[in-house]
Amino acid sequence: MSASRPFLAEGPSVGIRPLALADGAEFTARADQSRELHRPWLFPPRTDDAFRAYAGTVIEDPAKAGFVVCDRDGGSVAGFININNIVRGGFRSGALGYGAFAHAAGRGLMSEGLGLVLTYAFEELGLHRLEANIQPGNAASIALVRRAGFRLEGFSPDFLFIDGAWRDHERWAITADMWPTRPRPAA
Repeated sequence: MSASRPFLAEGPSVGIRPLALADGAEFTARADQSRELHRPWLFPPRTDDAFRAYAGTVIEDPAKAGFVVCDRDGGSVAGFININNIVRGGFRSGALGYGAFAHAAGRGLMSEGLGLVLTYAFEELGLHRLEANIQPGNAASIALVRRAGFRLEGFSPDFLFIDGAWRDHERWAITADMWPTRPRPAA
């Protein structure tokens, strides 16, 4: 389990916080335990070197924001959500990447965590639009974004190079106007 660090946002069952190098040991162990769940859709880092390279780009690149979703009951890392390719200005958009770890799959933790990340992205980062590109056969990922209110916007043949081949993806998106913001406390 990762050392306890403050959450950026909390819900009833999870909290989110920025991805940190200190997450490496737990992250790689969870990724290794989750190989069957992730294949053939996702290949998160499973070695220390691969995690350092991954985390370094997420932490240091201003066009990315990486989060871990932590189970509030014990603090274990349940999954991860990245906002990649953040563009400011008139576009104010980003592309989501995410994955649950096997011990947390099917418990609703990623749905809650995604909701926290969406609120953070729209309210704190000032983004207008987030897009998730999902392989058509990845039913769990499609169900996750549907629950969050994303809409299907299209199909992109040969969109991303994954596991040695160009893979088709569906484009799902949500805008700030579509996301119900949390009520803010009175000042």
